[in-house]
Amino acid sequence: MAKIRVGFGFDVHQMKADHPFWVGGVQLEHYAGAYGHSDADVLIHAICDALLGAANLEDIGYHFPNTDEKWKGISSLVLLEKTVELIAEKGWKMENIDAMLCLEAPKIKPYIPQMKQAISQYSGLPVEDISIKATTNETLGFIGREEGVVAYAVCLIQKDTV
Repeated sequence: MAKIRVGFGFDVHQMKADHPFWVGGVQLEHYAGAYGHSDADVLIHAICDALLGAANLEDIGYHFPNTDEKWKGISSLVLLEKTVELIAEKGWKMENIDAMLCLEAPKIKPYIPQMKQAISQYSGLPVEDISIKATTNETLGFIGREEGVVAYAVCLIQKDTV
């Protein structure tokens, strides 16, 4: 028998001109990038929150607070790797990730294979179990004005029970 849980993650970061733009562990070509304490990888942060939530282990800010210099500028892929370790310590194993990015530009489709590969490498999850999609906000709101970027993620985890 297996016990399963689903977790939901959300993250948002503001965009700043002439700042690197990391999404899904890949640096995107763009005039602006997400700004934050770490590399501000909104997609990885949403995935981490989904995993932590499913395992009932608080959230990304609890484990990797933006008040701790240890995490300043760190690659969010490292945070993903540590998150997978945290859920594994409780006996959980990831089964899949389904994620959605919401931004006006740049177009994400060309980067998705690289993102899946990076997430797979740092999480141990096979590429075929990682779904990444993108949409725009049809020029509405802070996303439409390219002032921010948003990501959502759902993850399924399971563990064997006796």
